[in-house]
Amino acid sequence: MADPALSLELGVDRTSPVPLYFQLAQQLEAAIERGRLTPGSLLGNEIDLAGRLGLSRPTVRQAIQSLVDKGLLVRRRGVGTQVVHSQVKRPLELSSLYDDLLAAGQRPTTRVLCNDTVPATAGIAAALAVPEGSEVQHIERLRLAYDEPMAHLCNYLPAGLLALDTDRLEATGLYRMMRAAGITLHSARQSVGARAASAAEAVRLEEADGAPLLTMQRTTFDSTGRAVEYGTHAYRASRYAFEFQLLVRP
Repeated sequence: MADPALSLELGVDRTSPVPLYFQLAQQLEAAIERGRLTPGSLLGNEIDLAGRLGLSRPTVRQAIQSLVDKGLLVRRRGVGTQVVHSQVKRPLELSSLYDDLLAAGQRPTTRVLCNDTVPATAGIAAALAVPEGSEVQHIERLRLAYDEPMAHLCNYLPAGLLALDTDRLEATGLYRMMRAAGITLHSARQSVGARAASAAEAVRLEEADGAPLLTMQRTTFDSTGRAVEYGTHAYRASRYAFEFQLLVRP
């Protein structure tokens, strides 16, 4: 099989103060982000790539290792160096992780871990504007991309708002189900944070114990101002980022 990296237009500027390995790493990362090196692609012999660019083998190895460290490539014994994925960058807007992964070409899948009703705690009751202790719908899911865990999602909805069929939850996104049921999503109140993964989260998300996680809490409102969903989510920081657009105030 031909090495896909050899078909790329790669080059380095030896007059630039930017290290050669970093120039190469940036070009390979851009190729992954743009889909020119797709998940599952194998990078071939480092010697061939070094010879083509007139670089030393250690320089090429350092470039590849930097992408391994970022989680974009993985070295597999008996297989070689393989493209894993690009990091998903999610804009801070009212969208679902499922739709964001689809838009990024990441093949989202879902495992429903829990789908039941629970009494609303004080925090959940306040978010959904329902009486404390009243029954709310509770779903817990693991969202994957290319069969790799991306996020652990916990969501609470007012009882009776929506028929939450487990098979449908595994086939599509929650917001898509809400829109299909005639619920018009209008706005949300959201906070983003970070913390270390617990032992259970590390196992679930295939990360090291104590690995950094991005967290998000969101309350979503429909066009009448009614709270229709409260979510608490944890994302792998190695695979996921929130993207902000900042404007200068006049």
